[in-house]
Amino acid sequence: MKEYLINCTVQSEFHLLAFSISSGFQLLLFIGILVMYLLTLLGNLIITGLIYVTPQLHTPMYYFLCNLSVQDIIYVSSVLPKFLSILVTGDTRIAFPACITQMFFFLFCIVSEFLLLTAMAYDRYVAICIPLHYKTIMSNNVCITLISVSSLVCIFNSLIYAVLISNASFCNSQVISHFYCDLKAMIALSSGDVTGIKMFLFMENVFMGLTPLVLILVSYTCIIATIIKIRSSAGRVKAFSSCSSHLTVVLIFCGTALFSYMVPDSQVSQKQDRFLSLLYTAVVPMLNPLVYTLRNKQVLRAMDNVLKRYLHF
Repeated sequence: MKEYLINCTVQSEFHLLAFSISSGFQLLLFIGILVMYLLTLLGNLIITGLIYVTPQLHTPMYYFLCNLSVQDIIYVSSVLPKFLSILVTGDTRIAFPACITQMFFFLFCIVSEFLLLTAMAYDRYVAICIPLHYKTIMSNNVCITLISVSSLVCIFNSLIYAVLISNASFCNSQVISHFYCDLKAMIALSSGDVTGIKMFLFMENVFMGLTPLVLILVSYTCIIATIIKIRSSAGRVKAFSSCSSHLTVVLIFCGTALFSYMVPDSQVSQKQDRFLSLLYTAVVPMLNPLVYTLRNKQVLRAMDNVLKRYLHF
């Protein structure tokens, strides 16, 4: 691997290592990533627009889903276009300010997604376990407060990392062992003392990663216990169907993201990180609109009404 030396006082650019693969497989990877990126944009834009124009979907569950779609659009757009450009041109350079900006938006969206998925799990818990109090507990004000607090926390969190990395020293190499400006890869690249950043990252993994995952699992444990008590088999199937898609996406997203950021540093784990990162940067954002629309009769009904209204079907 070619090394690039850098002035310790001025960081002008980095080089993203991406994947060391043959040209034939590189073309297949480009086509696959491009298709997933376009499907992600299309699917999430459709969901966002559908929720906006359909009054029946102006409920907490769909407010959370709309925000999730917006987050997915932002964070895939902060990572995948540059990755596609590298695959086509072979130019791995990324300016230092652009790298910090990419890292900021990626961290903002990925932590925000953890919090949104937790809020959605709580929403499903209230809807299924205590439905008579749903409108009181999950009011519009509560929903807006959860989304606003989540966004503010994530902005502040991402700013901290942006400032810390901007002030770090990168004297030995400009090569980032990843296909985007990954925080963990940049910490490993730094030639200065990054003990404080690593400690902060560990604490964040616990409070912003593991804690939301535990809360989600607790919510679904209560949901499953309630579903089992439903006498009607049709009712049980309907309840399981409404939650299984959410839980599937949660396990894929949270599992891969947490594993990627919590495994010890090693050359082997760096390669694993890049492949795992493809799951939560390309695959999961593409799956979100699919599982939430194709398995949701209310969304499908709203989509059918919109098509009839605007396209005169």
